[in-house]
Formats: sequence, structure tokens, C-alpha cells
Amino acid sequence: MNPAVTLSFLSLGKIKVWDAVYYVVAQFAGGLLGVGLSSLLLGAPVRHSAVNYVVTIPGASGAPTAFAAEFLISFLMMTTVLMASNSWRFRWLTPFLAGTLVSAFIAFEAPLSGMSMNPARTFGSAIWAHEWTGVWIYFLAPVAGMLTAALAYRARWGAHRVFCAKILHGERQRCIFRCKERLLRGPAFQKTRLRFLERGRSRPDG
Repeated sequence: MNPAVTLSFLSLGKIKVWDAVYYVVAQFAGGLLGVGLSSLLLGAPVRHSAVNYVVTIPGASGAPTAFAAEFLISFLMMTTVLMASNSWRFRWLTPFLAGTLVSAFIAFEAPLSGMSMNPARTFGSAIWAHEWTGVWIYFLAPVAGMLTAALAYRARWGAHRVFCAKILHGERQRCIFRCKERLLRGPAFQKTRLRFLERGRSRPDG
């Protein structure tokens, strides 16, 4: 649902270029239609000046603070997703960790930037609200933050340690994300993991 996430996995080689293009187009269209449908169903509360289509604009601290905050939360989100989803032990926790972070960001970061972390989400609100204040922040900071997290992960662990851009799915399901799910779950991975563990125990300082 987030173009910044899609572009990050594209940079990690898990998504084909045209698949990424279609995803980003669909994400922006979904954001636009989602806000429009909410306005149609809920009416005045969404259009009220206190809500204003849930538009994201910089807080009282200004644009530099909003940019830094958006960059930071985006970096933390992508780092968490990559670390958890590519871990044999913790990958099942990925959606719960991501959801917890979103809740925390809404509670504590929203006063600084409105808590977007998603260019498509900001675009959908801005179109209906006719409010474009600081919109460059919400297009640039989330993408920069998540791409930086992807680069840092690749520098530390290598792109081959990104097994799939999809969190969980059955092995019989077709996957377009250059998936190495079987490598993560299969016997070959387990043998490699066991070999590394045994090698670590055999060392004097292990």
C-alpha cells in the first residue's frame, strides 16, 4: 500500500520494474479513491476543517522538523520489516511489529508532520482538501528514509538475505517477488543454519 515500500524492495531486486510501476499507480489510485469514498460515506465529519480529509501538513515546528520526523519513522519502519520478515524466528511477528510502530507513530509523531510515511496516503488527502503545504516532504522523506534503510540492510547482510517482498504465503502460491521463501523454510536453509551453529560451537570463544 506504500510506494516507498515498493521502491525499497525494487532497489533490493525483489520486484520487477513494471510490477513496481503498476503497484505504485494502484497505490496512488487507492489513496485517492479511499479518501473520496470516506467523504462520500461519512460526509461532513471528513470535510470538517478540524479533519480536512486527514491532510498531512508540517506541525508547528516547521518543515525541517517534519522532514526529519518522516525520514526517521520511515527508516525505522523499513528496518523493522526487513529485520523481522527475513528472520526464521521472528518473521511471523512482522505485521504485529509494523502495526505497533504505526500506532506509536500516530500517537507521538503526528504533531510533527501529521504522520504520513506514505506518499500515496498524502496525495489522496491533498487532492480532496486542495492543500499542498509542504507536500514535497511527504513525497521525498518516506522514500529517502526507506531506501536508506534498504541500503543499510544490504550493506550489512547482503541483498541475498532478502527472501521475499511478501510477508507470508503458502509454498504453493505463485509469487511475483523473486521469492526465496523455500530457501528460508526448506531443508537446505535448515542444514546451512545448523552448520553455522555447529561451527560457532566448535570455536573456543563460541
